[in-house]
Amino acid sequence: MSTACLRWALSHAARSVCGGTLSSWRTASGAGLLSYNGRCVSASLSWGWSPLSTTVDETEEGQVPKKKKQDPRARATIGSIGRKIHQRHLQVISETGENMGTMHRADVLRLMDENGLKLVPLNENKDPPVYRLMTGKQIHEEQLKLREKQKAKTGPVQVKELTFSSDIGNHDLLTKLRQVQSWLDKKHHVRITLRTGRVEHTQPLDTTLEQMVQQIEVLVGFDSKPKVIRDGRAAMCILRPPSVKELKERNKGAAVPAIGTNSQPTTSPTAPPTNLTPDSQH
Repeated sequence: MSTACLRWALSHAARSVCGGTLSSWRTASGAGLLSYNGRCVSASLSWGWSPLSTTVDETEEGQVPKKKKQDPRARATIGSIGRKIHQRHLQVISETGENMGTMHRADVLRLMDENGLKLVPLNENKDPPVYRLMTGKQIHEEQLKLREKQKAKTGPVQVKELTFSSDIGNHDLLTKLRQVQSWLDKKHHVRITLRTGRVEHTQPLDTTLEQMVQQIEVLVGFDSKPKVIRDGRAAMCILRPPSVKELKERNKGAAVPAIGTNSQPTTSPTAPPTNLTPDSQH
């Protein structure tokens, strides 16, 4: 229907209701307003899209959902900010955890230069913002802890299962243990079940299982240590990759035998001369 025909139809409809002549007519988004001799008649025209309409519905297309803005100061990792300190006054925590109170940034920079420390933000939203002085080693350790926590939150851990009997041969056992090691390298957990074989053993199954696990070439952690199940007919344990703390303890323990091995060669050469002195006198 053309615009002229539509205007003529509305004019006749208004005359039959109100009487008078059409003084103004306009439409916007399907709404019509008719004015006749000082009286207004509002008519809602519920037609769909028309090639004559160029008005865009603001309620449907004009409004765009706003995205939540993240705080640019929020930090997902722990790291030094260098020497770019934007705030003038800071609340400073020492590398030992002592509260040093509010300090001027010039004094903080002087402490950093004198002691070889780095400045790490703890809470930049407070007034004054909280920072901590840390060594490079401390920052590295905190980053490892944070990375380990983030890995734990990534999703459910996949648990692999492995079952064999106590009569397993040495070659087959080493093959199974290599499979366990490959799963642990992929950050999986491994559930090992040792069942009773045909040959009776006097040693408890949990002890046998623990001895088998000790043959793994890499360090492992336990989610569940070896224990007897099924009324003593089997033993079970759950292995996991070692934590950072367990790796540090292993490295500290490995340093102790190294001192003992160095002390043995120093004492062994002194033993033969003491045995040879009686022969030299004869």
